[in-house]
Amino acid sequence: MGRTPSTLRTAGATTLAAAALALAPLATSTAASPSPDSANATAAAECLTPPGNQNAAAKGTRAPDHEPMSAEDVDRVEARTGKLLAQKRTQGYFVPQGALASATIPVYVHVMMSASGAGDVSNAQIAEQISVLNKNFDGKESPHAADTGFTFRLAGIDRFRNDEWHKDRHSTSYRALTRKGGMNALNIWLVDFDYLGIATFPWSGNPFIDGVRVHWNSLPGGGIANYNLGETATHEVGHWLGLYHTFQGGCTTKNDQVADTPAQSSPTNGCPEGRDSCTLPGIDPIHNYMDYSFDSCYNQFTDGQSRRMSDMWVAYRA
Repeated sequence: MGRTPSTLRTAGATTLAAAALALAPLATSTAASPSPDSANATAAAECLTPPGNQNAAAKGTRAPDHEPMSAEDVDRVEARTGKLLAQKRTQGYFVPQGALASATIPVYVHVMMSASGAGDVSNAQIAEQISVLNKNFDGKESPHAADTGFTFRLAGIDRFRNDEWHKDRHSTSYRALTRKGGMNALNIWLVDFDYLGIATFPWSGNPFIDGVRVHWNSLPGGGIANYNLGETATHEVGHWLGLYHTFQGGCTTKNDQVADTPAQSSPTNGCPEGRDSCTLPGIDPIHNYMDYSFDSCYNQFTDGQSRRMSDMWVAYRA
């Protein structure tokens, strides 16, 4: 579920295919090299396009940021989720009707620097990113935004100096080697790649690489024009909690499986107020975190998205 500065909110097919592969052994030449300040950074925290494509990033062009999902794939996921929720209910684990699941999610941030230290971010930037997540999922950016019930707590930061990992090479291996916590723990890898971000869905099936990869320069105060307020992480965490893009399925009544996000035919670029790309009711939800708008355009998840994240949490992550 990665996106590129122009299309970064969805993961490329090659990357996604790699995510589905079994863990491959890591060559010794790419072995991890934790920086000397790794342990101290962790304790203290308690710790899109690449530069050459900045123009493309500024234009808001993006690439896919999650595994491809056909209409048949979506139907299979919905059926499986329904069965899992029913099973959880028989086990006595369910959310009463009208209520939402709520959880404080531990967040582990992995800073994948180059050997020379490129891609390092400060503890202050990471703390600000966590604040952005909490503000967004708490519905604090708009009176129309839902309070999802999810909060985020920084559980640790580690830093690695490794040119291959910094460029998101051998990603299946490095994620398996560095990931922390269970399915309820959010792992964020900060890398330098051709996307803004890439995420795994809760049903993706490989707990060893579960989490999101985010371009290090998209954090608050970063250098990617229009995508440096920390909203890339919000978008990718939305995928991690089971949300599709608002343009999933195009101009159909089911589109993203959420009733209160109007259908849209294609991703948004920028912040075009009043855009209406479908003949179905409602204008395009350009302010929704799950579109491809500029960071400054985002301000909400809907009540329907909040309910979906609640269901997905119970089914796959609780």
